[in-house]
Amino acid sequence: MAPEQAGETEPLWTAQALAAATGGTLAGAHAGAIGGISIDTRTLQPGDAFFAIRGENSDGHAYVASALERQAAVCVVERGRVPEMPAGAALVAVDDVLGALEALGRAARGRSDARIIGVTGSVGKTTTKEALLLALGADGPTHASAASYNNHWGVPLSLARMPRASTYGVFELGMNHAGEIAPLVRMVRPHVAIVTTVEPVHIGQFPNVEAIADAKAEIFTGVEPGGATVINRDNPHFERLAAAARAAGIGIVIGFGETPGAQARLVSLALQPSGSTAMADIMGETVSFKVGLPGRHIVQNMLAVLAAAKLAGADLCLAALALSSLGPPPGRGVRTPLAVKGGPALLIDESYNANPASMRAALAVLCANPVTGRGRRIAVLGDMLELGPFGEQMHADLADAAGAADLVFCAGPLMRALFEALPESRRGGWAPDAPALLPVVAERLRGGDVIMVKGSNGSRMGPLVRALAERFRAEVETLGVDAFE
Repeated sequence: MAPEQAGETEPLWTAQALAAATGGTLAGAHAGAIGGISIDTRTLQPGDAFFAIRGENSDGHAYVASALERQAAVCVVERGRVPEMPAGAALVAVDDVLGALEALGRAARGRSDARIIGVTGSVGKTTTKEALLLALGADGPTHASAASYNNHWGVPLSLARMPRASTYGVFELGMNHAGEIAPLVRMVRPHVAIVTTVEPVHIGQFPNVEAIADAKAEIFTGVEPGGATVINRDNPHFERLAAAARAAGIGIVIGFGETPGAQARLVSLALQPSGSTAMADIMGETVSFKVGLPGRHIVQNMLAVLAAAKLAGADLCLAALALSSLGPPPGRGVRTPLAVKGGPALLIDESYNANPASMRAALAVLCANPVTGRGRRIAVLGDMLELGPFGEQMHADLADAAGAADLVFCAGPLMRALFEALPESRRGGWAPDAPALLPVVAERLRGGDVIMVKGSNGSRMGPLVRALAERFRAEVETLGVDAFE
């Protein structure tokens, strides 16, 4: 069930209800029914309400005419900008458009009887959110934030899109700095809060990892009275997080993982290249499940999913069965067959962002993949960003995990530290950036290889993935840096 379609048996909003929720003033002729909420005319659907948000690089008011041409039901604009709008346009005039979106999100939460799950953590938020959408969706209409909409505009947008009839709601909460989660969770007001893990992600913005844990713990401040939290019991910061949860008044603290004493505990596990089979004890109830994504880290997060589903009142068996349908979101493990010199190969796209923890997890998945014939396990890695003064050392520290691959290619100034820390036999090549690395990698591939590509978004490994896929799908003789444009 798509997040935007859950429980849509009535209009999402009416123009009158939207105006009342946002403190806005109606102008022009309104159709009444509103089917969705949009802040981007490129994805706007007929019948959506368009919020003309003023951002750092663009002003949504410049796109109101385009939104109306695409049959927006209404456009939410600043009061002072109304005279600039097309004559007769259906408008809601407000003092501040982003503030109006936040107000609409709070109104959506206020009118909802859904059981709400909030998800944060240094790694695994989006996959956990997608798994919850499946698990809870097996039990009742479920709404979830789209993509990685977990910031100051993504959270209220996701809330505003929640149909009144939803049985469950799942919202991802992210942060780069301390103090960012607290206002988001006050909007979401979850019944269950999940913290997937705490790792040195965005460490350049914090004095230490403990400070990151404290920032993640902000999620506890918005949990509804009588609510619960699910925390990674295997993480060294569990006790710190659990203490913060109790200090916030949360009486039910559930640990998940493999550590003895975890209430959502992994009992047995069989890892396969494209998925896993596991048995778990979820708060005293034994359940077996399959998950359609590879890796021990994925299975561990499914323990949190199942615990949260049980705490939310969903059918645990239905939730467990639904996990077999979990597939990789774009850039998080998507597998593409290639036709390279000497036969078929496999490309694993892990290019959607990177940090030391997710890099190690992706390398473990790569090294667990079987190869055929003379094939090799090849890692193609770009810089991990936002690590501050710890960056160079954290890249070098990956040498043990990366060295388990047969061949490693590196792009970027930080990845040079890893490249130089590798044994000579594992060094495939280094380049200053991803476009320059492309021909180096392409030249070395052969039949039977499994190639995993990963790096922070700013390192542009995603275009490298697309370039490799295009090159070897189409069997083009040459492909240059223009593929990155």
